[in-house]
Amino acid sequence: MGGGPVDGENADGSASTVHPGTDHPGTDESGSDQPGTESAGHVPVLVRRVDELLAPAIEAATRSGARDVVLVDATLGMGGHTLAMLSAHPALRVIGIDRDPQALRIAQRRLTEAGLSERVELVHAVYDRIGDVIAERVGGGRVQAILFDLGVSSVQLDEADRGFAYAHDAPLDMRMDPATGISAAEVINSYPGAELTRILREYGEERFARRIATALVAERARQPFTTSARLVELVRAAIPAATRRTGGNPAKRTFQALRIEVNDELGALQRAIPVALQHLSVAGRIVVMSYQSLEDRIVKRAIAPLTVSTTPLDLPVDLPGHDPEFAWLTRGAEIPNEYEIQANPRAASARLRAAQRIREATS
Repeated sequence: MGGGPVDGENADGSASTVHPGTDHPGTDESGSDQPGTESAGHVPVLVRRVDELLAPAIEAATRSGARDVVLVDATLGMGGHTLAMLSAHPALRVIGIDRDPQALRIAQRRLTEAGLSERVELVHAVYDRIGDVIAERVGGGRVQAILFDLGVSSVQLDEADRGFAYAHDAPLDMRMDPATGISAAEVINSYPGAELTRILREYGEERFARRIATALVAERARQPFTTSARLVELVRAAIPAATRRTGGNPAKRTFQALRIEVNDELGALQRAIPVALQHLSVAGRIVVMSYQSLEDRIVKRAIAPLTVSTTPLDLPVDLPGHDPEFAWLTRGAEIPNEYEIQANPRAASARLRAAQRIREATS
């Protein structure tokens, strides 16, 4: 889009236009067990593998003479994957989605500096709006490639005042879009103890969820929580001493759980993947990188049923319209190799799945 506007959405979900410079301000030492899309001095996570998986769909559409070959980068971040894909595929157009205005500003600048911004449209939205975004911007509502790089991005981890990192004392915010939604402090200070226990157990997979939630309720009655350092110390004190000595910072699961709750990450993912699959053209490909088991499970469960026949088992051949819609391109979840992890330590927990649409859906 060059120096043009960044598309956005109003509070009611309708489209709006946010111009760069006028939109809302915005297991490592950064204090998160989930890596981001990219950080200074590092390439994006599994960038070569992402290109290997998506390139056949992009190149096939280009060879066939398609007038608009589109990749939707549903988690743009600072634009690392988009930069790589645009550089590798001259006929490609990218629609980049991100809920974080700061990430959009950074990505816009990087794309402009690389001379690639004319082939990109940036959209300020949560990725569960991917269906609307495609329908509004792509003729026919079908695209050749979709990428999700889930979790928290480096722009969020590396800005201490965003509150994502437990290694830095900062306001307890954790909103990916600082202009909307409830903050982590509001969750801690207002949720009932039983709900805090559920969030810590389900989203953080925290063994000591009840102990931590009980301590939070007692301590917030004395003084509301406002900063991360106090939360870290409470979690450290609430869990058994033996557990504190192993497994890294004991607050990492609590921070993960709060971030997921604040941003409705799992709900957005459950809504987004099925819709994204609907908008892939035949031979189109989707790649999803997740960083913890809850995300990976959602992705697998959304795609797996579409990769098997629905013909009754006692019939010798597939009935028309009952053969698989998708085929897996990966065997299980792929993980980074040692070289990738050395080059980008935040890639260590990445799990990649990819699939291809092999026929139209039955109406």
